[in-house]
Amino acid sequence: MSRGPSPASAAACGGAVDRDSGVVTGVRIGPSGPAPVPGPARSRRRFVVHGIVQGVGFRPFVHALATELGLAGAVHNDSGGVVAEVEGTPTAVAAFAARLRTEPPPLAVVERVLETPVPPCGDSGFRIDASAHSSAGRTLASPDVATCDDCLAELGDPADRRYRHPFLTCTHCGPRFTITTDLPYDRANTTMAGFPMCAACAREYRDPTDRRFHAQPIACPDCGPRLEFVAPAGEPVTGTEPALAAARRLLAGGGVLAVKGLGGYHLACRAGDDAAVAALRARKHRGAKPFAVLVRDLATAERLTVVDEPAARLLTDRARPIVLLPRRTGAGEVADAVAPGNPDLGVLLPYTPLHHLLLGDGPDGPGPAALVLTSGNLGGEPIVADDDEALTRLAGLADGWLRHDRPIHVPCDDSVLRVVDGEVVPVRRSRGYAPLPVALPVSVPPTLAVGADLKNACAVGSGRRAWLSGHIGDMDDLATWQAATAAERHLEELTGVRPQRLVADAHPGYRSRAWAHEHAAGRPVDTVQHHHAHVAALMAEHGYDGSAAVVGMAFDGTGYGTDGAVWGGEVLVADYAGFDRFAHLGYVPLAGGDASVQRPYRMALAHLAAAGVPWDDDLPPVAACPGRERLALAHQLRTGLGCVPTSSMGRLFDAVASLAGVRHVVDFEAQAAIELEAQARCVPPGEQGYRFGVVDGEPVVADPGPVVRAVVEDVRAGVPAGVIGARFHAAVAGLVVVLARRLRAERGLPAVGLTGGVFQNALLLSATGRALAADGFTVLRHRLVPPNDGGLALGQLLVASRASETAPGTR
Repeated sequence: MSRGPSPASAAACGGAVDRDSGVVTGVRIGPSGPAPVPGPARSRRRFVVHGIVQGVGFRPFVHALATELGLAGAVHNDSGGVVAEVEGTPTAVAAFAARLRTEPPPLAVVERVLETPVPPCGDSGFRIDASAHSSAGRTLASPDVATCDDCLAELGDPADRRYRHPFLTCTHCGPRFTITTDLPYDRANTTMAGFPMCAACAREYRDPTDRRFHAQPIACPDCGPRLEFVAPAGEPVTGTEPALAAARRLLAGGGVLAVKGLGGYHLACRAGDDAAVAALRARKHRGAKPFAVLVRDLATAERLTVVDEPAARLLTDRARPIVLLPRRTGAGEVADAVAPGNPDLGVLLPYTPLHHLLLGDGPDGPGPAALVLTSGNLGGEPIVADDDEALTRLAGLADGWLRHDRPIHVPCDDSVLRVVDGEVVPVRRSRGYAPLPVALPVSVPPTLAVGADLKNACAVGSGRRAWLSGHIGDMDDLATWQAATAAERHLEELTGVRPQRLVADAHPGYRSRAWAHEHAAGRPVDTVQHHHAHVAALMAEHGYDGSAAVVGMAFDGTGYGTDGAVWGGEVLVADYAGFDRFAHLGYVPLAGGDASVQRPYRMALAHLAAAGVPWDDDLPPVAACPGRERLALAHQLRTGLGCVPTSSMGRLFDAVASLAGVRHVVDFEAQAAIELEAQARCVPPGEQGYRFGVVDGEPVVADPGPVVRAVVEDVRAGVPAGVIGARFHAAVAGLVVVLARRLRAERGLPAVGLTGGVFQNALLLSATGRALAADGFTVLRHRLVPPNDGGLALGQLLVASRASETAPGTR
C-alpha cells in the first residue's frame, strides 16, 4: 500500500517525501496552493513500469496517452524503469492503466507494472521530468534496432532536412545498446552526449507530437555525427557525399573498405568481384571460411538464396541478423569464393542508413546489389570498434576507412541465425539480441558465468533473469581477454548485478577458466562439466525447473570429461544438480590434439585402426597422409604416445568426411562436416542409414566401428560421397532414437534435448528432430541461445546456482 505521492508528485503538490519513511510532508492545502480535489471525481495513481522501456519511446508514449485522456501528471526514467503518475477522472485513469499495458510502443516489452494509488494534487498538464537514479533494481537496456521505414523515407526524400543523412534515427530505431554508457537511458548516458543538439533537433526533441520526441540519439546534418573517408595516404575526405563517393569508388575499383557500423568495423568488398573477395580472404587469413553478404533488399536475397516465409521474417526483423540460407546455383552476383564448398550463404539486409547509402542509388549512380560484409578483425579476434585501433589493426586488411565520430561504447558483432523446419536456431547471439535477458525457470544468486574458450560469451544472472554478452570471440589472445573484461564490466553496470561467485568450464587448461580465477577477487569459483552446461542451457530455455531430468544428446567437438578424456558424443540424463552419463560414443585415440582437429585424415586413420581396418592405399585418408606422418601416427596410436581418448561426434564427422574423400585438411572449425553435409543435402531423402554398434554397460557405448567399416565398403564400391554422407547422417539420427527409446523404457524419460555444436548441422537436426517426434518424444532444440559454446554460459549459471545451495567454493 502506497503511503503517498512520489517525490515528483510531492513537489508538484508543494510538498516532499521522506526517502526513508515514504511519508509525504509539507503539502499545501487551501488558498496557499493546489489542494487535493475531494471525492471520487478525481483520482491519482502511480505506475512503475519494468521491462524494455527505455530507448524505445516509452516516455513519449506515456505523455501522448495521458494527454489524449486529459490526464495531468508526469513521467520520468529511473535506473529501474519508467515511473509515471497520472491524475484525472477515475474512468480516464483506469483507461490509462489498461492501455499502458496493452498498447506500448513497438520496441517496448512491458514485463510488469506496479500500480499504487496516491492522493490527488489538483495539478494540471502533463510533463516529462528529468531522469532519476533508483535503488530498486535496473531496467532492461534495449538492443540496437534497424532503421525504420519512416526514417528510410526521410533518407530518400530530397525535401527532407535529413535527406541522405547517414545517422538519422528516431524513437523507433537506431543505436541503443552499443552507445549506452549507463542507465537511465538519456542522452547524457550515451556516446551522443558529445553532440549538442541544434535548434531544429531540440525543437523536435521537445515536441510531443514529433516522432523524435525524446529520441536520445537524435541528430541531423547540422549537429552530427560526421562522416569521413580515410585512405592510407592523403588527407581525409570529409562530408557525407564526398566521403561516400570516395568509398564507393574504392569498392567499384575492387578495393576492400573498412566501414564503421553500430557495433564495430566491418570489412567490405563487392560480393561479385572474384579478385576483391580473394584479396580480402588472403589478407584476413580467412582460409575457406564463408563470408556474410549484405544485400540491397529482400528481392536480392531471394535471387541469391531460397527464402521461405520464416526466413523472410528473420531477414526483415528489426534485429537484422545474418541468416544462413540455401544458396541458389548460378547466382552471378556473388563470387564462388564467398562461401566455397558451403551449401548455405549468410545473408543480411541493411540495418543502418549508411548501409542503405552504400548500396543504393546515389549521385554517382547505382550502388552494388551485394557486398561482402565481415567483421573487422583477424580470425578469432574481437571486432574492432575504436577508430585509432582500426587504423592500426586493420591497416593490412583495408584499402580505406569509412568512419564517423560517434563513439562505440560496446563492441557488438552481427548475430547469425538459421531456420530448420520452420524454427529459428541461433548460431551467434549478438547485435540486435544482446543484452535482452533470458528468463530463468528458477532463481539464481548473483553469479557470473564466463563461458568457454571458443565463441566466448559471458553471462550474469540474478533472480529469474540471465543476461548474456554479445559474441566476444575465441579466448586465445590478449585482445579477446581484454574484450571479455570490458564486456563483463558493462553487463554489470547495465544490469546492476554484482556477482557473488563465478563459474567456469571444468577444463583445467581453458583460458576462460584462468580469466575467472584472475578476476575472482576472493569470490568462489565453481566449475561445470562442459556437456552438462550444454544440456542445462537447453533445459533453461524450455523452462525446466530441474525437478525432472531430461535426456541430453550433447554432440560437439571437444569438452573436458570427468575421466580426463575428450568428450563430445554424450548421452546424459541431467538436471541442474548433476548428470548421469548413460551412454557415449566409443573412444578412439586423439593423437596430437590440434593436429588431428586440423587434419581430418588423422581422425579417419584413428577410426580405421579402432575399427580394425588396415590402412590400404586405396582409401582416401591413407593416400592423403604423408608417408612419414603415417609412420609417426601409427606409432602414436599403437603406444598411446601423445594420445588422449575421445568420444567426440564432431571428430567422427571429420573422419567420415575424409573417408568419403570430401576433405582431409580444414581451414576452420567444422569445415569437413559442413562440406559433408553439403553433399548429403543433394541426395534425395530415403537413404538407409548405417548402424552403430550398441554395447551394454555403465555407460552404454555406441561403437562407431560398424559405421566406419560400412563407409569403407561403400568407398570401395564407388558410392558417391553425397550418398555416403546421407547414410552417415541417417545413422547418427538413428542412434539418437535407439538410445532415447532405451532411456524411455528404462527410466520413463519422454524429453530429449539436442545440443552441442554438431546440432548446428541443419540436415542432422531436422532428421533427428523429426524421427524423435514421430516416435512420440518431446524434442528440445535451441531457440534462444546457440547450441554451440556461445550458449554455454547460460547452462553454467543454472548448474552453479544449484551447486551453491549445497557446497560453497571451488568444486
